Amino acid sequence: MPTTKKELELRGWDEVDIILFSGDAYIDHPSFGASVIGRTLEAAGYRVAIVPQPDWRGDHRDFTKLGRPRLFFCITAGSMDSMVNHYTAARRRRSDDAYTPEGRAGARPDYCTITYSRILKQHFPDVPVVIGGIEASMRRLAHYDYWQDKILPSVLIDSGADLLVYGMGEKAMVEIASRAQNGRLNTERQTIQQIAFVTQDEQEIPADAIRLASYEEAIRDKRKHAENFRLIELESNKIHQTTLVQPTGNRFVVVNPSFPPMTTKELDAVFDLPYQYMPHPKYKDKRIPAYEMIRWSVCMHRGCFGGCSFCTISAHQGKQIVSRSKESILKQIAKLKDLPEWHGVISDLGGPSANMYGMHGKDLSLCEKCARASCLQPNICKNLNQDFAPVLDIYRTVDKLPYVKHAFVGSGIRYDLMSDEYARQLITRHVSGRLKVAPEHCSDSVLKLMRKPSWEHYLRFRDLFLRINREADMHQQLIPYFISSHPGCTNADMRMLADETKKMHYRPEQVQDFTPTPMTLSTTMFCTGINPYTGQKVFVARSAQEKKQQNQYFFWWKK
Repeated sequence: MPTTKKELELRGWDEVDIILFSGDAYIDHPSFGASVIGRTLEAAGYRVAIVPQPDWRGDHRDFTKLGRPRLFFCITAGSMDSMVNHYTAARRRRSDDAYTPEGRAGARPDYCTITYSRILKQHFPDVPVVIGGIEASMRRLAHYDYWQDKILPSVLIDSGADLLVYGMGEKAMVEIASRAQNGRLNTERQTIQQIAFVTQDEQEIPADAIRLASYEEAIRDKRKHAENFRLIELESNKIHQTTLVQPTGNRFVVVNPSFPPMTTKELDAVFDLPYQYMPHPKYKDKRIPAYEMIRWSVCMHRGCFGGCSFCTISAHQGKQIVSRSKESILKQIAKLKDLPEWHGVISDLGGPSANMYGMHGKDLSLCEKCARASCLQPNICKNLNQDFAPVLDIYRTVDKLPYVKHAFVGSGIRYDLMSDEYARQLITRHVSGRLKVAPEHCSDSVLKLMRKPSWEHYLRFRDLFLRINREADMHQQLIPYFISSHPGCTNADMRMLADETKKMHYRPEQVQDFTPTPMTLSTTMFCTGINPYTGQKVFVARSAQEKKQQNQYFFWWKK
């Protein structure tokens, strides 16, 4: 897609329909949201240009260089929330940015969505601005912001944007473009699925809408903020949702229900668009770390029904698994082999949780009535079809391709969702020497709050991993990931975890200190000290000293 005035001229365009601003470098690959949305709108017949990492300082010429779009502007902060991208769990500024050429830090502002939107509204006050991506999606309603240590209103309020698209927004963006094309965007926004907007007119609010506690009430009363989260999560878990409304000052933030999950055919259409699978030519000879990591990977599905308390995947991509067809996956691999520097190695044949590919409810009518956050916790749903045949078929087919030497699975796997046949295929054929899994903790009370399986599940999988390695005469490593200072985790729990890692002779070099990110259950517990589902108080290691102390339990082997 064009990025400059000269590139527009080369296409013979004197006008652009939609201009998309992104906090990431422009990599034309289906793993990057800006590319997906741009290509989707392009396929729907619109002229789309993209401005990656515009300079928000100075005279703002990057925001005005392509002029006024015919329909609207789009904004995404990029593949990560800009604050997570910029700061560690200790609120220290990071020295690099994986989504920028040469990993250079400082190419996007803090609260990127807000900054970009305000600049565009300053220069083009009458042009609609549509915000989306993970940052906007997870901040669509009042949310706790760890970096300011306070509850903030919907990002729509602070950004001044006209519309917000949440989740995976291909369908919503095409619908918005269609309404804008016909001049009905402002008058029909209450009927566009999977968007949020701000209004002062109560007539734009459906009679059956769920009314959340106001932003002002949520600030004053943490229990109301916790209850808001519970209602939001319950709705986001459903296939058929209800409109959510949150009063903020003298206005209302309205969140329309999302589209139903995509079909396999619809998802294939997204992945089959004419991506170049490379960064824009202007980055020639510059290394972009995120691209290096993702360039030989193939995403086989969207969604995750694990429901981990600290994870945003199900809140953003949905709880239902939407899988690509085998044909679409093989078509992408065939494209990869024709790229420069192809060496026959697929770095990741996976998805949010690799072994969930192709899985769904046995009786889908039961899924349509379900609001459960996890299909795996506190126990595996009896309606879940745990069929590993589809994913095993793809693994074995890809293994036989003459131009593929190795196809590794680098994505996370759920070891509480496992069969012996799948484990053997994975461990003997698709592990590059180290298999990373995420037990996160060993304390049952902490794991329950995390919505993770018991420590016994991990130990059983560890035994299975070691047995299969012995039988195959392999010497691979199993690398467990852990989190310290998660809500509910005490020093006694960390001592227990230190003891368990000693027994395993495991000496971690790095451990994740819990970082509260917007709109997760864990973050809500961190902010309020309350479990929204029980109303019970939860211990929180909140201060920098408490968090550091918990983290240090992992390093018992250092002086």
